[in-house]
Amino acid sequence: MLTIFSSAKPFLRQDGIRQRNALRSWTLLDPNCEVILFGDVPGASEVAAELGIHHVKDVLRSKRGNVRLDDMFSRAQQIARHDLLCYANCDIILLNCFLRAVAAAGQWSKRFLLVGQRWDMPMEEPIDFNTDWEINLRKQALRAGRLQVRGAVDYFVFRRGTYHDLPPFVIGRICWDHWLVWKARSTNIPVIDASEDVLAIHQNHDHLYCIGGLDGVRADVESQHNLVLAGGLRHLYTITHATHKLVRGDIKERPGRWHVPLTFFVGTYTNQFWYWALKKTLPLRHLLGLRRGRAFSQAFERFRSMLGD
Repeated sequence: MLTIFSSAKPFLRQDGIRQRNALRSWTLLDPNCEVILFGDVPGASEVAAELGIHHVKDVLRSKRGNVRLDDMFSRAQQIARHDLLCYANCDIILLNCFLRAVAAAGQWSKRFLLVGQRWDMPMEEPIDFNTDWEINLRKQALRAGRLQVRGAVDYFVFRRGTYHDLPPFVIGRICWDHWLVWKARSTNIPVIDASEDVLAIHQNHDHLYCIGGLDGVRADVESQHNLVLAGGLRHLYTITHATHKLVRGDIKERPGRWHVPLTFFVGTYTNQFWYWALKKTLPLRHLLGLRRGRAFSQAFERFRSMLGD
């Protein structure tokens, strides 16, 4: 069986609703599924007691108060009841198709990393788990949701011992998730893309926890430090770089699976140039009324799609 662990933002207002939805969905995967919540943010103790999940209050944090990835991963692998573990962001709803994918990967190999794309959808209300919630939610996600790009990695399934001596990355900032994919590839651990079989639902939210919103998260000093800890852009892989894929319960090799495509490097450095260009042209865009950069963003997304990112 599986141990799922995560950390959370304070359980306040909409964040509280979304995180309760996610945690509750994890507990309903299987009676033997273990859930561990790290951190003592407001409301965490109460929610953990309500849902019957393991709460680890003390966890190392950065100087700015954000959870340290290395401490959480290390302790999760030490205390987990099961050898299969999953880190998932605390706003991701997991359905039974996820557990089937984990079982397939676990039977296929002793060493693997399972990742997959997420489906973004708005969700502002608590889920009524006393109904056919999973069937209804799946229909809603396929109808009104949006499949996110392969650069968004929100869950990682692996065996105990896969990750050790991690850099002191900070959760809630960028780069650490892509580094985890690179780390598996760099040690010849197969990376399985479960996107076709797993519908993982990400509940849309803002980024008000960081000044400047999403752009502020990317530019934040701790994000930049994460990039340094990762060893630079060349160590940031995405779901695109999976060596295998899960299709209808079968794990298949991807053509050229051990080759890192040139488009990865082109796309990575293009991203950096694009953010630099947006910053430099900010006064002009404001003058022209393009405050949100919508036209620029749409053009860039089209360009990225041409590169296969």
